[in-house]
Amino acid sequence: MYQVILLKSETGFARQRWETLDEVVEHEGVSYSLRAGPRQPLPTDHAWDPVAVYAPDEISEEEFQDWYLALQPQVEELRLKY
Repeated sequence: MYQVILLKSETGFARQRWETLDEVVEHEGVSYSLRAGPRQPLPTDHAWDPVAVYAPDEISEEEFQDWYLALQPQVEELRLKY
């Protein structure tokens, strides 16, 4: 299984678990592309599945980086060490 984080905006995200990953997926009518991962987090107090991060196709890499940083305080998977 994969832990999937869909960045929806600078302040919104969705967390899901998927069995497989595709480069591009459709979620709630929006096309998302794989932007980070899948990466296996280092062990913490529990085992983690590999993490993959998706963002809308229409945003630039710079916007993706901004959203990623803005959401780190809210999304534990974005703060893990790999």
